[in-house]
Amino acid sequence: MIELLRSNDPVLLSFVQALLRDAGIVHLLADSHMSVLDGSIGILPRRLLVDGDEIDQARRLLTDAGLAHELSDRA
Repeated sequence: MIELLRSNDPVLLSFVQALLRDAGIVHLLADSHMSVLDGSIGILPRRLLVDGDEIDQARRLLTDAGLAHELSDRA
């Protein structure tokens, strides 16, 4: 799995997950339980990971949705 984006914005993460789910792109939200360590103040970002075979499609989907600036440089 490859990192598609990293954010601590739950609304953005939820929206991107909905886009990916609707497009049938396999994904995983990593680090979602790290709030236990940061006291639930949201300083530790969550990583949205996508299957390596679908990373280009996922990047195109987010670019088309106007979210290209949110994409991780790691992808």
